[in-house]
Amino acid sequence: MFDHVAIGVSDYEVSKTFFLRALEPLGVKVVSEGALGVEMSPDGQASLCLGKTDEKPSRLHLAFVAERREQVDAFYHAALAAGGKDNGAPGLRPQYHENYYAAFVIGPDGHNVEVVCHKA
Repeated sequence: MFDHVAIGVSDYEVSKTFFLRALEPLGVKVVSEGALGVEMSPDGQASLCLGKTDEKPSRLHLAFVAERREQVDAFYHAALAAGGKDNGAPGLRPQYHENYYAAFVIGPDGHNVEVVCHKA
């Protein structure tokens, strides 16, 4: 559905490092970087763009799709190691549906970052 999502961040380098490390298990890497910020993607199609802002960024919920539950686990541990704060350890969330396996971490600007696998 989305081509890209762009968010403002208060500390560009900290946020860039956090998202690259946290989303590495999903294959996310830098696609381009320039004066406007960084674009990162696993496939060059849908991308997350970060740019420095002096405004206080509003908090977002960003959910990324994983193909395997192991990627959810790897994201969670990588995100915590990159400075994220736990907001929900990996596990099933049957309140959404029976195979909803997700983990949640709060990123540097307070964004709730989720990785979810919908497969059994």
